[in-house]
Amino acid sequence: MNNPSKTTRSARALGAIAALVLVAGCASTPPPTEKMAVAEAAVQRASNSGTSANAPGELQLATSKLAAARQAMSVQDYERAGQLAEQAAVDAQAAEIRAQSARSRRAAQESQDAARVLREEINRKTVR
Repeated sequence: MNNPSKTTRSARALGAIAALVLVAGCASTPPPTEKMAVAEAAVQRASNSGTSANAPGELQLATSKLAAARQAMSVQDYERAGQLAEQAAVDAQAAEIRAQSARSRRAAQESQDAARVLREEINRKTVR
């Protein structure tokens, strides 16, 4: 008789299920601690560089995504937490770049204004 008994079949089925659960447990997403640390640092750096005055929308977006990533971490939704942390870091970098761009535009305008005033002063002195 090649037919295994019901007990043997049940034991094999349970073994197969246990193996699947074990494999699924090993394949679960680990906590994105490195991504969270990068996002935390990026948002903190952006917050400390005067970005709130020059790129408040981008900074707020980064801060909101970081808060959502923290919330996802607290409920162990690590895949979502990792995605949100990456987005928060990118948004923080975008905020810094936009703020730097605004500061650069102001500095360029100030330089142009100073050059114009200097040219006007030179023209007044040479006309006499």
